[in-house]
Amino acid sequence: MIYHLFQYLEKSGVDFPGIGLMHYLSVRAMLASIVAVVFALIFGKWFINKLSGKKYIQEGERIYDTQTAGQEKKNKTPGFGGVIFILGILCGTLLFADLTNIYIILLVFSMLWCGALGFADDYIKSVKKNKDGLPGKAKLLGQVILGFVVGLTVWMSPDIVVREKVEGPRQQEEVVTSGKYAHEDVVKSTKTTLPFIKNHEFNYKWLTPFKGRWGWYTKWAIYVFVIIFIITACSNGVNLTDGIDGLAGGTSAIVGVVLGILAWLSGNLINSNYLNIMYLPGSGEISVFMAAMVGALIGFLWYNCFPADIFMGDTGSLSLGGIIGVSAVLLRKELLLPVLCGIFFMESLSVILQTGYCKLYKRRHNGEPGRIWSRAPLHHHYQKNSIPEGYIKYPKPNPPHHEARITVRFWIVGILLAVSTLALLKIR
Repeated sequence: MIYHLFQYLEKSGVDFPGIGLMHYLSVRAMLASIVAVVFALIFGKWFINKLSGKKYIQEGERIYDTQTAGQEKKNKTPGFGGVIFILGILCGTLLFADLTNIYIILLVFSMLWCGALGFADDYIKSVKKNKDGLPGKAKLLGQVILGFVVGLTVWMSPDIVVREKVEGPRQQEEVVTSGKYAHEDVVKSTKTTLPFIKNHEFNYKWLTPFKGRWGWYTKWAIYVFVIIFIITACSNGVNLTDGIDGLAGGTSAIVGVVLGILAWLSGNLINSNYLNIMYLPGSGEISVFMAAMVGALIGFLWYNCFPADIFMGDTGSLSLGGIIGVSAVLLRKELLLPVLCGIFFMESLSVILQTGYCKLYKRRHNGEPGRIWSRAPLHHHYQKNSIPEGYIKYPKPNPPHHEARITVRFWIVGILLAVSTLALLKIR
């Protein structure tokens, strides 16, 4: 709104010191982040007090054994914490982003859609006292619908395009601000970025055996299917990671910083040409949204760090996963996610492997339990568990780690993965 107000004033001939600041993505991103932090800190305190008085407990009571890992009892902690940073993101984005930009529209819609799915699950668990929450099939259906909507928009929207590489002196004459590009130089494309490879663009049309009109439809169908898979996987990956205080929020903030940097580079003609990455006109606005997300998560972590005053719940985890998945797809960086989101990837993989191994072991050993890790997702493996070690293929640490130590060490790994992802821009 402030961005559009400044645009209106400038077009109206109003001139005062600083009126041109809203042209700079970096300024708007910083302001969005600051506003989101302040909002999350102020609103978060009020929201926690409101929920604590009504005893909205997330996932039942959480009580830790102080004799094993030095963890304090933590009982009756309210959920729905995702509302804090969702509203913080909205506040920063609505004030400083270009609300007519298709990338911003898609990200806001995706966040609210996934947040609504998570809120329904939290409401059923916490208010209706039904531990099963929203049925898994309903969640999956909602994620698939979101992926389908985003995929069709990427396919159909004339504003989501890839800029053809321009050689020669004309590069110096280009206007690199959002939305200013020559129509003949942009194309609808199913290209994406490959890591580790010098000629690092992969085109999904290579997966179709058809040519001509059938080939055109088939390549987009494949691309839409990939988008559905990416968004669903990211949303569930963050949801599985949200098991101990501060883990999902801190890791998502680290990922958000990298996606913001990638958005700023991809939306700038000069920087994208220098780094030999795809130039995506208008995608720079995603950096404003990501800055707001990181700021809101920092404010939320003030209350979510150990021992947590509030849990983000599915309201937060599903919305964060949706944001990460959609932004990666829009930036054509979805194939970088196994590196950038390595924590989420390993958490999801640990659950898949644990479930498969447990079923296979029971069949071969007459129903006896068998596990790869003491517990899954992976972060729970480092905490106390009562399963006998004879049934565990990969032994748990002895003694068990404190929850805060696990969180910080996962953050450190997340930072290393984030730096590695950015390094891939130059190491090919």
